[in-house]
Amino acid sequence: MSGFFRASALPLLVAGAFFMENLDGTVIVTAMPQMAASFGVQPVDMSIGVSAYILTLTVFIPASGWIANRFGARNIFAAALVLFTLASILCALSTSLPFFTAARILQGFAGALMVPVGRLVVLRNTAKADLIKAIATITWPGLAAPVLGPPIGGFITTYASWHWIFILNLPLGIIALFFAWRLIPPEAAQKGVPFDGLGFVLTGVACFGLMFGLDRVNSTQLSWLVPTLCLAGSLALAALAVRHAKRFAYPLVDLWALQIKSYAVTIGGGTLFRMAIGAVPFLLPLLFQIGFGLNAFDAGLLVLAVFAGNLLMKPFTSAILYRFRFRTTLVVNGLLNAATIFACALLTPQTPTWLIVALLFVSGLTRSMQFTALNTLAFSEVPQPRMNGANTLFNMAQQMGSGLGIAIGALALRLAEMLMPRPDGGVTLADFHLAFVAIGVIALLAVLDSFTLGGEAGNVIRQKKSHPAISEKTMATKARQNR
Repeated sequence: MSGFFRASALPLLVAGAFFMENLDGTVIVTAMPQMAASFGVQPVDMSIGVSAYILTLTVFIPASGWIANRFGARNIFAAALVLFTLASILCALSTSLPFFTAARILQGFAGALMVPVGRLVVLRNTAKADLIKAIATITWPGLAAPVLGPPIGGFITTYASWHWIFILNLPLGIIALFFAWRLIPPEAAQKGVPFDGLGFVLTGVACFGLMFGLDRVNSTQLSWLVPTLCLAGSLALAALAVRHAKRFAYPLVDLWALQIKSYAVTIGGGTLFRMAIGAVPFLLPLLFQIGFGLNAFDAGLLVLAVFAGNLLMKPFTSAILYRFRFRTTLVVNGLLNAATIFACALLTPQTPTWLIVALLFVSGLTRSMQFTALNTLAFSEVPQPRMNGANTLFNMAQQMGSGLGIAIGALALRLAEMLMPRPDGGVTLADFHLAFVAIGVIALLAVLDSFTLGGEAGNVIRQKKSHPAISEKTMATKARQNR
């Protein structure tokens, strides 16, 4: 198989796996009532299916890089596809909530290996000159899946059965496995690096505590003491994990890439941005159903305007990144994205539908552009020997940001209820307005980090497009200058 075909097809393969994993994280939201009836439980009890999946992803992502090096990236990616597909079948065959939760945990473990290892394969087999195009291809499904998940789940549940949500992964998994074995080149296993057990425990428990604590903050059945202790404990363990990573010879989470300014911005401000855009798809359907009184289907159709913006922006992202500096793109586009979130706080049932659709469409454009710019900038100046550690940390931050977005969105709603208590209780339109303001502030804070970038940040890949003769040594020198 030619190198050109492999370089073009590999990002598409990983993008498909990325879409399948992200879709499974959100597609069951609208199917929960029917699934709860099948299991004989209350719909609210089904939230454990979403939480178990996300928490498992978060805990096991740090180990993905070491596992890929130890057993070979192609072997692990293929095994993850098989495991994810089998777990999907188990989800479809579930007859009780405990069985379904166990299947979702298995699915989350497979997802923790599938996408990070797939991205690592692309980074290892893509020239710097083609990195913008490759990252843009991988990024788009991650933006589309959270938006498409609820309406797809609602359609399948309404016109077929919730079981088909998971059965559809079977043909997708088989096709992906076939191409994975054909496209991903074999590589020698690395047996000389020991597994960082202590780092895995510290990082995994810290991530779990943070996600679980924020989730429990939104629970009305617990006092504030439980989530507060979870959050405080997770921060303490995170500090110990950082201290351990700096001292251990072969840390599971390598922090070296944070010395590069362009990479550090994508972890700091980039995580805040992912939190903001992760909260929007969670809040919008609720706003349209609870605040506007629309049914689930009509609300889903409005949210699809975001997906349309994501789709239309994709062909232009590479051209924009080659034309303008990364700092300029991130600052201007980031401000536009924050403005669209603040604008959502002005929406009312009297707002014309065409104006709502236009706003969400522009929001989709800015989401797609910012996401691709951050994902590309992250690896633009990371040398190949350090790519594995940088990829692991980046995937952790990306998953945490997306997961925290939902928790922060729910927390913003709850805080709005507390600030404006009412006798009958319940969420009102004003609560959603305050929640969107809070999320908009987070989006603005994310932009502040982009101002600290140097004007030459990321130029090594933009210049290499025009001057292929630029050497890896020259690129490494420029990366050091931008730290």
